[in-house]
Amino acid sequence: MAGRSNLQQRVLSAIVLVVAALLLTWLGGIWYRLLCAAIAAAVLYEWLMMILPSEARVHGALLSALLALVLILMLAGYPVRTQLGALAATIVVAAAHAAYERRGFWPVTGIAYAGGLAIALAALRGADAAGFAATLFLFAVVWATDILAYFVGRAIGGPKLAPAISPGKTWSGAIGGTVAGVVAGVLVALALGAGAGVAALVVVALLLSVLSQIGDLFESRLKRMFSVKDSSQLIPGHGGVMDRVDGLVAAAVALFVIGVAFVGLERPAHAFFGG
Repeated sequence: MAGRSNLQQRVLSAIVLVVAALLLTWLGGIWYRLLCAAIAAAVLYEWLMMILPSEARVHGALLSALLALVLILMLAGYPVRTQLGALAATIVVAAAHAAYERRGFWPVTGIAYAGGLAIALAALRGADAAGFAATLFLFAVVWATDILAYFVGRAIGGPKLAPAISPGKTWSGAIGGTVAGVVAGVLVALALGAGAGVAALVVVALLLSVLSQIGDLFESRLKRMFSVKDSSQLIPGHGGVMDRVDGLVAAAVALFVIGVAFVGLERPAHAFFGG
């Protein structure tokens, strides 16, 4: 009964999160950027709670303030180039302070992780229909991968994917999630009038699906390193925000980089839904 209750709680929380995310994505503009900023702030908070000892309050406050500066620029709609430059500068300052206090560089990595996610998500969405379509494509791949990996893995089981990092994950779940992610992504992209061909969409969706699972494993490894079960308890049935966006981080940054490589910093979504 406990397992069933937890699954119901997990499903209900997921529905609420998906509806909220889709609504804010559709609204776009400052509303979507506020979502990106909130996710990034929660991610850094959980990251620091996992990694920093309680006596390192000054270092934690500095890292939070540095990320806040980047998020303010993102919220204000400054050019992506400016946002990335500010993120790079904050990482340098944070690294210098970490070296001075001999704190190590794992806390500093949290700024790159959270800030990179916020900038990539906001830049992909942009302010037009292409950005909306690209973001839905991203969500479709990552969400379908995550959901089907969970259910296929539970239904089929079999050899473990990475038992030393995440004992619950199986190869059957990984393969099932990848297939689902590619199918969902391509169908959503075609329905939204993607400019890219089917073969290109399959390749990109496949890459994003695999990277999202690697991102999931990365967070699992991080939690094991610091002896934490969940990044927090902010989301009933799911743990923390990091537990929900771990796959999204890698996939979003990858899609952003691909878009930038083809059409530049300011309109990355137009590499797939351009016009």
